[in-house]
Amino acid sequence: MASATAVTAVGSVVGVASGSTAQTNDAEAAVADSTLLADIPAGQQAQVQTASLTQQANVQAIAADASAKKDAEESARKAAAQSAVEKKEAAEKAAQDAKERAEAKAAASRDSSSFPVQSSYTIAQIQAMARQMVPSGQWTCFSNIVDHESSWKYTAVNASSGAYGLFQALPGSKMSSVGSDWQTNPATQIKWGLNYMDSRYGSPCEAWSFWQANHWY
Repeated sequence: MASATAVTAVGSVVGVASGSTAQTNDAEAAVADSTLLADIPAGQQAQVQTASLTQQANVQAIAADASAKKDAEESARKAAAQSAVEKKEAAEKAAQDAKERAEAKAAASRDSSSFPVQSSYTIAQIQAMARQMVPSGQWTCFSNIVDHESSWKYTAVNASSGAYGLFQALPGSKMSSVGSDWQTNPATQIKWGLNYMDSRYGSPCEAWSFWQANHWY
């Protein structure tokens, strides 16, 4: 049987694990007194130490769980916000794609007969035709290519190669696939050029990207 002094010391040390301020002070005093600790059997000392370590481990586990929960909540919040942004961007892109498809469909229905035939055309008139045939989202790219190829001159001829028209088709006669008046009607040339960019590159903007990298298309 442990002595009264030993029992008192054990109670004080266990108090450390319970978190009591008064018991903590008692425990510190007891631990400092080597004579009192010596009275506690080795088995009971191990039990006291185990209880103290278990309590510390429990406290650390609770803190770790709280930290992990907080991190998980923050990660979930960020993931939800990112998902919302991605869904919004996808919806906007889908709407833009639908708009461009509708415009492209409307443009595809136009040909040279949609515009009055004239003996000559100004650059402003040619550009007005093109704006009605080219999807708005592709206009800048389309215009950039024509600017570089012919400066919007529908009768432009390359002296060395013989390339002809707004898009410097080579040979120019390939534009006859959309109209026999390819030499004199800019609307026919525009329709051919738009078809060419769409079929070869996917869109005027893809064609313009290729042109920028290679200076031809």
